[in-house]
Amino acid sequence: MRIERRTNVPSTAFLPTTHADFNIEVFHEDSTGMDHVALTLGDMKGPDPVLIRVHSECLTGDVFESTRCDCGPQLHAALKAIVERGWGALLYLRQEGRGIGLHAKIQAYHLQDEGADTLDANLMLGLPADGRNYAIAATMLNQLGIKDVTLLTNNPEKVTQLQLQGINVINRTPLIVGVNDNNRDYLTTKGERMGHHISSDEL
Repeated sequence: MRIERRTNVPSTAFLPTTHADFNIEVFHEDSTGMDHVALTLGDMKGPDPVLIRVHSECLTGDVFESTRCDCGPQLHAALKAIVERGWGALLYLRQEGRGIGLHAKIQAYHLQDEGADTLDANLMLGLPADGRNYAIAATMLNQLGIKDVTLLTNNPEKVTQLQLQGINVINRTPLIVGVNDNNRDYLTTKGERMGHHISSDEL
C-alpha cells in the first residue's frame, strides 16, 4: 500500500479539540486519491498496546449527528477513551458507507426506508455488505511505529483484517454507544447477520 508524500512539508500539525490537544497527520493513499487522517495523543512506543480506533468516515453520523447509526457517538467515545488512557490514536479512514461511498450509502438508506435492512440494502444495489479495506490502516500504523494495539471495535472482521496485515491486536475493547430507537434495528442486523459483538441485552 503506497502512501504518497507530495511535498517536502510534513503533513502534520497541532490540533486542539474539545477532547484534548492531539497531533494530526494526513496520509495520502495514491491508489484511491483519498486522504486519511491519524489523530495521536502521547507516545506511541508502548510498552503496553496502543489504544486504537480505526473509524470509517460517516458524513451523516459524524458531521450531521444522524441517529440512524452509531458512528458519531463511537467517534467521540473513542476520542474520550484515548484521552482517559492518556495516549492512543484514532485513524479516520475515508471509507464512507462501509466502503461503498456516500451516493450509494444514501441509495441504501432509501431502500432501508422501504423495509430492507442495512445488509440487504447494499446487496440489492449489487454492492458488498462491507467493502472496506484495512491495508491503508495497517500502513498508517506502521508509519506511526505502532505494532501492538488494543482495538476499540465491535467488529471481529476488523480485528482479523488488521492481523492479516501484520498488526498485532492484543486486545479488543467493545464500543457500544449511541443506541436509540432509530438505529436499534440497524445494530441488531450488525449483530445477528454481520457477526458484530453486539448482544440483544446491550440494545
